[in-house]
Amino acid sequence: MKVFCVAPKENWICDRIAQEWYENCPEVSTKNILEADVVWLLASWCWNQISPDILRNKKVIATVHHIVPEKFNNQKQSEFLFRDQFIDLYHVPNRKTCEFVKKLTKKPIAIVGYWFNGDTWPIENKEECRRSLGLSQEDFIVGSFQRDTEGGDLKTPKLEKGPDLFCDYVEKINIKNLHVLLGGWRRQYVISRLKKSKISFTYFELADLQKLRQMYCALDLYVISSRFEGGPQSALEAAGMRVPVVSTDVGMVPDILHPSCIFSLLDESFYPSDDAVKFNFEQASSFEIKSHKENYIKMFRYVL
Repeated sequence: MKVFCVAPKENWICDRIAQEWYENCPEVSTKNILEADVVWLLASWCWNQISPDILRNKKVIATVHHIVPEKFNNQKQSEFLFRDQFIDLYHVPNRKTCEFVKKLTKKPIAIVGYWFNGDTWPIENKEECRRSLGLSQEDFIVGSFQRDTEGGDLKTPKLEKGPDLFCDYVEKINIKNLHVLLGGWRRQYVISRLKKSKISFTYFELADLQKLRQMYCALDLYVISSRFEGGPQSALEAAGMRVPVVSTDVGMVPDILHPSCIFSLLDESFYPSDDAVKFNFEQASSFEIKSHKENYIKMFRYVL
């Protein structure tokens, strides 16, 4: 069996997942689509870049990461239904996405969560990371490393990512030395809110992996405020690096975080206990790519 993985080449998370797949599963992979038994549409929105003849003559698995109901208009539904004729199986990372996709297709659906690559996210020294990033050792640092503003005007909040909830939450943290560490891109909405609230922050736009690791390790708390997610990857990354993390109930979060770490964020501020941090770490470790990749291989073999 040989799998060809379709990546979007957008220098974003799907490209990293594709790279890790090829690095960790060379025995069942090919970079020549003509040699493939299975075409994995990891970036399913790129399906129309593949010849229809190839899609008809190969087994095709499409990953649906998450769907925002408010944005799933008639045009997107029509596109989904047209593409459905080429799909043999849908892969989703969580139960919530599965329930939505069930309404759209009669094709089989496999729930297989994202993996965690411990080699990519080693735990580093907090003081050294703060020193390297120019951050204070005394500050209580809260992190958020995802885009939060719509690309059309760079002003409107991307509500599925919950930037409004994030800002509401950090504004309730009653600590004088509070500092917010931002990563990713399109952070205009959160930056404007932080400035308005006079909360100090540092922003590293599109940091490379080495700096992103340091950013995680520099944190006292990571906050996931999304309303819809596939993972998010940050839940695995933060938990796997023993960073205290709290989150809304989205995506894979119930499979990773301790129940005490999952709430609406409208409640009072909460700091995870040591036991919760340990639980989160152990759960993230259960998705380690070296073992979890077998669940993907099993899915690909099933479709054959």
